[in-house]
Amino acid sequence: MRRILAAAGCWWAAAGALGGGIMATNHLTVYIGAYTGAGSQGIYAAEFDPVQGVLGRPELAAKARNPTFLAAHPGGRWIYAVSEIENFGGGRTGAVSAFAREPGSRRLRPLNQQPSGGAGPCHLSLDRSGRVLLVANYSSGSVAALPIGPDGALGAPASVIQHRGASVDPARQKGPHAHFIAPDPANRLALACDLGLDRILVYRLDVAAAALAPHQPPCGATPPGSGPRHLVFSPDARFIWVINEMACTISTFALAADTGALRLLETIPSLPRELQAGDSGAEIALDPAGRWLYCSNRGHDSLCWFRIDPSTGKLAWAGQASAGGRTPRHFAFSPDGGWVLASNQDSDHISIFRVDKATGKLAPAGVSAPISKPVCVLFQRP
Repeated sequence: MRRILAAAGCWWAAAGALGGGIMATNHLTVYIGAYTGAGSQGIYAAEFDPVQGVLGRPELAAKARNPTFLAAHPGGRWIYAVSEIENFGGGRTGAVSAFAREPGSRRLRPLNQQPSGGAGPCHLSLDRSGRVLLVANYSSGSVAALPIGPDGALGAPASVIQHRGASVDPARQKGPHAHFIAPDPANRLALACDLGLDRILVYRLDVAAAALAPHQPPCGATPPGSGPRHLVFSPDARFIWVINEMACTISTFALAADTGALRLLETIPSLPRELQAGDSGAEIALDPAGRWLYCSNRGHDSLCWFRIDPSTGKLAWAGQASAGGRTPRHFAFSPDGGWVLASNQDSDHISIFRVDKATGKLAPAGVSAPISKPVCVLFQRP
């Protein structure tokens, strides 16, 4: 590890000299969402060399409060972030913010900010056309839809839906905790994970009105006490895979294209060992080719991957790698699928992995310069 860190230190120095200036044309920008405090002021950005697998020193791109999850507009001009807070504008709500990317640099220019429609927003996504922002509010257990204007700015929430109910764990499931929402590949439905209800809720998505409405059938259920956190769609939209935070499991559902109905096919461990105190599932993602499914596990501090049976959607264990730090949260693939960056929240750095596309294997390739409490990483082209 000393050798890797020493080499990485040389990388930081070389890349850091670029500052907020113009990047090499073949390099990528990585935006980093984090919890703010003494060591962090907002959204950070770093340059990534996809040939060498080198991540430059993160630099402040825009000030923001707890921008723990980020999303990019389909055109790449605008970046959106939650502010994972409990109070905004005098009400019990968090906030969402819109930023414009400054030409020729990695800096972000604030456009505007709106309430998120509930407290503690922790996830957001955009519809496929880039006209609606969807946000999940963990603390209040609600989801909301906000219109996006032609200039990238956000309108006030046009639709807010409050989840109701509870599940079996009295400590964490006394009420709803929406943790994820995203459109389906057809841009017709929006699916939301609620950790507190053990449900995947299905909504009709009206892009023109920026509206959500309960679908029939309204939901799919994970095993009691699972705590569904995030999900990912198969490329053909026939299946979804859900990472269950509390149980450290992955649930596979069949998704009916005509009715939007969800049917649970299997639930398997996301860990290579028995669940222990302190373990929790975090993120789930497909490689860009859709052949391998990956997840991050906190406590065990690992990234694990599975082979997908394309005909059934079921998973087979394929391997694991140390996260290279403590409390891995979100991770992301480079656009070419050759690299993975993983945010280690409690080690204050981002781990870099080289991807073997033939086997799915992740090989450690170094770590970033220090960055306080990183949570989310977002690749963007120059």
